[in-house]
Amino acid sequence: MKTTVLTAALAATVLVGGVGIAHAGSHMGKMGHGMRMQHSFEELDADGDGTITSEEMAAHMQARFEGADTDGDGALSRDELIARMTERQAERIAAYADHMIERHDANGDGMLSPDEMRAGQSERMFKRIDADGDGAISEEEFSRMREMHGKRHGKKATE
Repeated sequence: MKTTVLTAALAATVLVGGVGIAHAGSHMGKMGHGMRMQHSFEELDADGDGTITSEEMAAHMQARFEGADTDGDGALSRDELIARMTERQAERIAAYADHMIERHDANGDGMLSPDEMRAGQSERMFKRIDADGDGAISEEEFSRMREMHGKRHGKKATE
């Protein structure tokens, strides 16, 4: 029975923590890296002895499962899974928003103006596309940029 509960907890932990990460991670730049461990060593090393035991790992997974099991019935419904995934995704999005403000908020007001968001980015992008440096983007340069963008994202330039 205990093995069944731990197996279910592990499966739910992977599902609740991983599905949203895989989905959102591909769109988060430095903030997301696809499937990856979301917990620090210190978080998993509950007794602080410098090692993570299987018991500590199981307790951590059980606590995460119980946190997602909002009605306490010992099983995760579709709604509970969606709620937990949404919560985790909202945390990642909030961290990314903080990162963007930290990186681009030139005047320190905690908000981003269009000028702050564009500052440097448009210029850098334009210079990358303007391969011959003539201050204009030719059709050939534009096509090359689309082709390179498509290769990075697994698409054909015509898509």
